[in-house]
Amino acid sequence: MTEFAQEIEILDRQTVYRGYFQIDRYRLRHRKFDGGWTDPFIREVFERGHAVGVLLYDPNRDVVVLIEQFRIGAAAAGRPAWLIEVVAGMIGPGESDAEVARRETLEEAGCVITDLIRICDFLVSPGGTSERIALFCGRVASDTAGGIHGLADEHEDIQVRAMATDDAIALLDANVIDNATTIIALGWLARNRAALRQRWLGP
Repeated sequence: MTEFAQEIEILDRQTVYRGYFQIDRYRLRHRKFDGGWTDPFIREVFERGHAVGVLLYDPNRDVVVLIEQFRIGAAAAGRPAWLIEVVAGMIGPGESDAEVARRETLEEAGCVITDLIRICDFLVSPGGTSERIALFCGRVASDTAGGIHGLADEHEDIQVRAMATDDAIALLDANVIDNATTIIALGWLARNRAALRQRWLGP
């Protein structure tokens, strides 16, 4: 992208809602590809902070550890409200991405990460929210993974599901897994599984 297309002029910014999440309203204009400027226009931005997701993988057993939990957004969209996902959580003040990955893995799945690889960073829906997700693959032992986890004060009711990697990829291909973070993570694992197992297990 050319440099001039990055130029933005913020004319006004107001927080118009603050609750569980926050919505900010911007009045702005930006440089156009032809070198001119747009007319001023208004956009609302959904602010919820930035997050970390981590796909838990056991290379010894070729098993992924996923979680299942209720999501109001899925229900509001007319989709099944209980989603199969990777472990994920919001980044708190002063926390590194890796620290969040390890903390959330213990809270949501009861697992301990012994190695961590960064997959990518991506914007969730940049047309309307600033949220960024740092996505990792974490090495775990899956032989004891299971049960119900989560923090009661956050109203979490999380079921852990350990399954063969091929079975998880089949759910992805069947569109049973329909949330972006998990789609990206499993797609990455499908492409990189052999190299990852060699890296973690040796030749």
